[in-house]
Amino acid sequence: MRVAIVGASGAVGQEFLRVLAERKFPISELKLFGSSRSAGREYEFCGKKIKVQELRHGDDFKDLDIVFTSAGGSISQEYAEDITRFGAVMIDNSSAFRMDEDVPLVVPEVNAEDALVRPRNIIANPNCTTIQMVVALKAIENLSHIKRVHVSTYQAASGAGATAMAELEQQYREVLAGEPVTVDKFAYQLAYNLIPQVDVFMDNGYTKEEMKMYNETRKIMHSDIQVSAMCVRVPSLRAHSESIWVETERHISVAEAREAFEKAEGVVVMDNPAQKEYPMPLFLSGKDPVYVGRIREDLSNPNGLTFWSVSDQIKKRRSP
Repeated sequence: MRVAIVGASGAVGQEFLRVLAERKFPISELKLFGSSRSAGREYEFCGKKIKVQELRHGDDFKDLDIVFTSAGGSISQEYAEDITRFGAVMIDNSSAFRMDEDVPLVVPEVNAEDALVRPRNIIANPNCTTIQMVVALKAIENLSHIKRVHVSTYQAASGAGATAMAELEQQYREVLAGEPVTVDKFAYQLAYNLIPQVDVFMDNGYTKEEMKMYNETRKIMHSDIQVSAMCVRVPSLRAHSESIWVETERHISVAEAREAFEKAEGVVVMDNPAQKEYPMPLFLSGKDPVYVGRIREDLSNPNGLTFWSVSDQIKKRRSP
C-alpha cells in the first residue's frame, strides 16, 4: 500500500508511525506531510529515514492508496479534495466529517462494514471517548438493545495533545518547587486538580465533547440510544477512563454481561475485586484493547448494569 500521514509531527502522527510499524502494515511507499514548521524534519520508519514535506495544494497525493489525516478539522476540510480526487481513501482523525451523512463514522470492532460505503472516499474516526465506550457497549447491545447510557469520563492530559502532557508534567514540577504554575493548554491548573470541562460549552449546558458522545454513538451503532455524558479532565498523562451505566430492554445478569465482554472483539475483562484487580490508566498506557472491570448490577434500575472502562485513547484511535 502507498500511504501518507498528514500531521506527522504531532502526537497522533507519531502514534500512527508506531502502530503501522507494530502491525507490520504492508507499505511500499510512505509520505509524511506537515506544516511549514515541521517541514524538513526526519523520522525513522522501519529502518528508513523519511523527511516531512510541507503540506500544499496540488498533486502530492496522486498514486496514494490511504492518507491518514490528523492536523485538525480545518486542515482536513481544506485538503480533503486534494487528498481524495486521485482515488486515495482519506481516514480522518478530526471532527470535520464525523456527522456528515455521506461519510461513514467507523469503529472496526463495532461497524466495520460501514467503511465499505464511502461516497466521498472519506472515513471518519470518532472521538476517542466515544470509541472506547461503543466497543464495550457493542457486547451488551448484542444481548439486549440498550435504551439509555449515562457516562462520566476521566480524560487524561494526552487527549489535548503532546504539549498538554508536557504542561502537566511541568505543572507538577512547578507546584513541588513552589514556583508559579504555567497554565496554557487547560482552563485551569490540572496538576492536583480535576477540570469538569472538556471542549467548549454548548447552549444546552453540555460541552461539545459531551455532545459528541451523544451524537456519534447513535450514528456508529445505528441506534436510538440515549446518551448523557459528563466529561472531566484529570491529572493523569495517558489513557482515558469511563464510568458507564446502561439500561437495556431486558434484565442482563452480571455473569451474562461478563461472558459477553470476554467474547467481544477488542475488549479485555479485568474484574476481580477480591484481588483488587480492575483497569487503571497507569498500567494500561500503550495497550490496544478496551479494558472493562467493576461489572455489577445497577441498584437503582432492574434492567441496569454499570461498569468501569480504561483504554489508551491514543492507541485505540490508531488501531486499524
